[in-house]
Amino acid sequence: MKLKKITNRSETRPRRHYEDACAAAHALDLVGERWALLVMRELMLGPKRFGDLRESLPGISANVLTQRLDGLEAAGVLVRRKLPPPASVQVYELTQWGYESEPIFQALGRWAARSPLHDPTLPFSAASFILSLRTMLDSTKAEGLDARIGFRLSDTETFLAHLADGRIEIARGPLDGADLIFSGAPPVMAGAIYGGQPMAALESAGVLKVEGDRALAERFVGLFPLPPKASLPA
Repeated sequence: MKLKKITNRSETRPRRHYEDACAAAHALDLVGERWALLVMRELMLGPKRFGDLRESLPGISANVLTQRLDGLEAAGVLVRRKLPPPASVQVYELTQWGYESEPIFQALGRWAARSPLHDPTLPFSAASFILSLRTMLDSTKAEGLDARIGFRLSDTETFLAHLADGRIEIARGPLDGADLIFSGAPPVMAGAIYGGQPMAALESAGVLKVEGDRALAERFVGLFPLPPKASLPA
């Protein structure tokens, strides 16, 4: 009689785990490996190809990216699928449960923005920039605004935001119907919104283009104040 193999539960776990029933510890079992959360961040705005993920995460190797994608897929955080013709390419996409992690990124972003050790001059991807807007919007400053703002962050990445009722919804797509369009790389946009760099100076330098409602543009860049920095122990 052939016996059915009973799979040990530990065989389905990540190689390194905490052996702790706390749900926060299990979360680290799932996504605590280096780069895992950043891979999820890059997929938060929709599916991407392997090459697109590598381009948006310049410090990751192909081997490590493959390992993280495999691990997140095994954990049920993402899936891989093939786009229909004419694209017919494989992409990676968060599951519905994976998308539910966005509040984690928002809480981490707000908390870490207070770090006096944060270096804002490091690389800043399109996903980082768009998610930061959804995280840092001050709803009181945005009160009374109802506008559509477009972002052309590269030759291939455009996003349209709808700002209304003190909230901002942003999706990848065409810029039709935008009241205002910003064209510039993510670090440039971050400099204008979070770094206090005057838009006129960025335009004169040829790194930023502003089309449409100029008054709206001036108000928009002031809607995302950063929290005060924490103090390091003496």
